[in-house]
Amino acid sequence: MLSSNSLSRRQFVLLAAAASVSGPLLARGAESEGGYLNGRLYKTLKIGMVQGGKSLEEKFAIAKEAGFDGIELNCPGIDVKEVRAAIKATGLPVDGSVNAGHWSVRHTDADASVRAKALASLQEALRQTHAVGGNTVLLVVGRGSDGPEEEIWKRSIENISKALPLAAELGIHIAIENVWNQFCYDHDGDHTQTADKFVKYVDEFHSPWVGMQFDIGNHWKYGSMGDWIRQLGKRIVKLDLKGFSREMDKFTNIGEGDLDWADVRKALAEIKYTGWAAAEVKGGDLERLKEVSANMDRVFGLTPKA
Repeated sequence: MLSSNSLSRRQFVLLAAAASVSGPLLARGAESEGGYLNGRLYKTLKIGMVQGGKSLEEKFAIAKEAGFDGIELNCPGIDVKEVRAAIKATGLPVDGSVNAGHWSVRHTDADASVRAKALASLQEALRQTHAVGGNTVLLVVGRGSDGPEEEIWKRSIENISKALPLAAELGIHIAIENVWNQFCYDHDGDHTQTADKFVKYVDEFHSPWVGMQFDIGNHWKYGSMGDWIRQLGKRIVKLDLKGFSREMDKFTNIGEGDLDWADVRKALAEIKYTGWAAAEVKGGDLERLKEVSANMDRVFGLTPKA
């Protein structure tokens, strides 16, 4: 008899297998319309966006009905047994997690005891994510305000590297998110910046288990998201997304604002991206989540599910 954990992984494998079988057929029709991602990109969202439902199972069911293929949790802090039951009941897999508390307990902190807590949190997040069938733990490595760039760069790489043996053992990617944390970009700079520092940072780990959960909306203010995707290439293991308006200098719904989604689609096709994309916008009830799902379909050129 399959365990709940085996079942959740089996569901993910079956989903991927189905896509690989149907992919060539879908692609021939989609690529003629510029829809490379159709059949290659899977939609997920943050658990906190699901504001309906009382139980975890109900929240999973709502996300699935809204058109999502998976869901991301916050780890550590989950009830593994409850999550496995929700997966089994709904057929909705957990694709990954967000490392809880990574903004306040940071790998860049000057205090070694704080860094030790950050490491313990990351390691437990890796274990819990593995236990429910996910394959990534999103990580904000720290803040630029924790010290000179050279120092926090070294601190964070040394600290996060201590989690790599566990990540490799479990087969879970540590997925670094590009955020407004004043690190690896010029927070006061203009929109002509590149992803050079992110490329260098990821490469310094010398590990296939460290990549980027690249947030498409977060740095449109600072550079071309299409070009950043091209630079990061295979370092991107997952996507986050939201909209942004340079003109109004604020985040927006997916598809609103002035972000160049056409170039984003082109860049993702160029690097042959296949995998998950996580919505990170204002959530709500079922109708709101259906709207978010439809927005994702539109900006990525996906065919809505029947």
